[in-house]
Amino acid sequence: MTNRKARRKRHARHRRGSRFLWFFKWRYFRWFLTAFSLFSVVFGLYVVYLDYSIKSQFKGKLWAIPAKVFARPLEVYPDVKLSADQFQNELNVLAYRRVANPDRPGTYMRKGSHFFVMTRNFTFWDGDEPSLPIRLDFVNDRLASLRHAHRGVQLPLVRMDPAVVGRIYPQHTEDRVLVKLDEVPPLLIEALITVEDRDFYTHYGVSPRSIARAMLANIKAGATVQGGSTLTQQLVKNFFLTNERSLWRKANEAIMALLVEWHYEKNEILEAYLNEIYLGQDGKRAIHGFGLASQFYFETPLSDIRNDQIALLVAMVKGPSYYSPRRHPERALTRRNLVLDMLADNDVITKNQSFSVKTKELGVSKLAKSSVTSYPAFIDLVRRQLRRDYKEEDLNSEGLQIFTTLDPLVQYESEKALAAWVNKLGKKLDTPDSPLQGASVVVSVEGGEVLSIVGGRNPQFAGFNRVLDAVRPVGSLIKPAVYLTALSQPERFTLASLLDDGPLSLEMDSGKIWAPENFDHEYHGLVPLHRALAKSYNLSTARLGLDVGVPAVIETLRTLGIKREMNPFPSLLLGAAAMTPIEVAQMYHTLASGGFRTPLRAIRAILTAQGQPLQRYPLSIEKVVESAPIFLLNTALQETARLGTGRGVYQHVPDSLVLSAKTGTSDDLRDSWFAGYTADKLGVVWMGMDSNQPAGLTGGSGALHVWGEIFRSISAQPRMDLVPENIELVLIDSETGLRGDSGCDEVFELPFIKGSAPEDYAACTGSRAGRNSGGNTQWFRGLFR
Repeated sequence: MTNRKARRKRHARHRRGSRFLWFFKWRYFRWFLTAFSLFSVVFGLYVVYLDYSIKSQFKGKLWAIPAKVFARPLEVYPDVKLSADQFQNELNVLAYRRVANPDRPGTYMRKGSHFFVMTRNFTFWDGDEPSLPIRLDFVNDRLASLRHAHRGVQLPLVRMDPAVVGRIYPQHTEDRVLVKLDEVPPLLIEALITVEDRDFYTHYGVSPRSIARAMLANIKAGATVQGGSTLTQQLVKNFFLTNERSLWRKANEAIMALLVEWHYEKNEILEAYLNEIYLGQDGKRAIHGFGLASQFYFETPLSDIRNDQIALLVAMVKGPSYYSPRRHPERALTRRNLVLDMLADNDVITKNQSFSVKTKELGVSKLAKSSVTSYPAFIDLVRRQLRRDYKEEDLNSEGLQIFTTLDPLVQYESEKALAAWVNKLGKKLDTPDSPLQGASVVVSVEGGEVLSIVGGRNPQFAGFNRVLDAVRPVGSLIKPAVYLTALSQPERFTLASLLDDGPLSLEMDSGKIWAPENFDHEYHGLVPLHRALAKSYNLSTARLGLDVGVPAVIETLRTLGIKREMNPFPSLLLGAAAMTPIEVAQMYHTLASGGFRTPLRAIRAILTAQGQPLQRYPLSIEKVVESAPIFLLNTALQETARLGTGRGVYQHVPDSLVLSAKTGTSDDLRDSWFAGYTADKLGVVWMGMDSNQPAGLTGGSGALHVWGEIFRSISAQPRMDLVPENIELVLIDSETGLRGDSGCDEVFELPFIKGSAPEDYAACTGSRAGRNSGGNTQWFRGLFR
């Protein structure tokens, strides 16, 4: 009985224990099941999130393509003023390759002053320009002959493809040239798959065979010589993820690779990879895709690269920085040859082909100036004008093609001239805290196109743009506005009007006395109006400005294109007003164009990434000043350049180059200015210190020399102003301002608005016939037509 009770008790304890163990196991299983279910839900939701991210990005625009900024296309034709060296420089800017036989687009051969060039085809806003083989023969800084290189026939004109002078990037500064799969050399695709992912067409995004093969190869080599990532995984890493080394990133990479393979065809994935892969660095610009890499390393379109160049690009996929052919050529050569061996081992190429190609050098071009931009000051102006019509994201992501007015030849000569004179003068004037600085802008008279901008003594520095932002007192550059205001009143003022250049003092409203002086601290008595401007006399100019009224002068400045607010103080008449060089250029452009005001522009046209016209920037021209007073003023400014304060410019340019010009110097020699224009080009130069310390330069001792050097080197046509119908030429005695003849000591044949010339004759007329009969009577002849 006792034993039976004991057995019952043991059985009861066992049953209670079994029930407890069963309950414990069940509860643990339920916890596990709940946790697993929760994990599955979260994981599923995360996969859905990754899937949505992939599809949303692949459906839209895959890449933000920077806007590409082009210079003006060089147009060559017989007898154009262009030297052989200038044409060589243009080819360098265009990245044409010098070869023994120029049989491919973008190549040339030079023999002295003779060139054989195979131009590139290009799609402009007004149509396609085909590739042409041309021969150019230069004689004495002119193009003597332009012929078809094969047929020998004369060509009237050839328009070269425009140079890429900059790009407008998104924040990550990625750049790429998009290519379609059928534009890629077949060997590149085969080589890429052989080296990076042999199972590409059979795996589903992740390749266990590739991982195992890579592990075995790495163990044998004792180092990491292969990776196990598929092309799809590499694409995912580059496109969606970071370079972080972690299990979490690798897990994401694998999941997303599987999802990409699920949704997209192999060829779609391969094309995306070819455009996405990172292949080098150009300063801040990241080189992505084989299309841009081919241009960056070889200056050759991807469709035209050789087998050895293909092998080098594929070799660099493993490590663009480590195997950089420019920084580490030995590593790059070893890696390239290893790739060639792999291609031969896998029968992609033959052993003989591999051996032959391995004997070639890397063939990488010299690293040109960064393609981010070599012209930061000009690109700055382009961006400012673009912002009026486009959003910033459109500029740095839509791949717009922006055709600008930049002339690389004029830009080159401007940079060279400014650097030479800033360095020359700076040897005496530079201080450790404030070096001498300068800026220049050149504009076409017809159309107001900005041809060049130099924003400082270091034109490659993308910093303070003095052409657009340096607001400096303009000195005597403002005087033409004073004289134009007067000459617009022919019943009161003519070029022969005598002005008082004696002492002047004026009590201001504040009680202070304004007493200007001439630069030479002398008085010149009564002087003809045209000479007062040519010699830039302050006293006579101030009196003239006070006579016509300071508000009227300010209104003239507004008419000429100055929008800046100005205080109506008498000191404005002598240049106390401050402007930027681009504002001065706008003002003087209205004078140079005969009274037509045209907003200066840096953009000609914009195309979409596909080459479709998007927007044109037509001329906006308004006649704002009558032709006759503008003609009179330009005549006086030609005297300024020939005999007045600007006469030093003819140390640089030939006497045959008739031009109108004006010097400018601010108080204490802080600013040196020169503005001048020929028939077709206008230039403005400023020199000074950013600190506003005295630079010790007048307009004639500083800026004039830079202007002269620029216009000595570029093509410029002499001014031959059309004489308006209401203009007549009259002989004037300079001493009295009355009509004169050869009997007077100094006679000028001056232009007058009809009805405004003096009617009275000077006493010298007819009384001293034959005396000094030559005089200066002929000076103005030949300036008009």
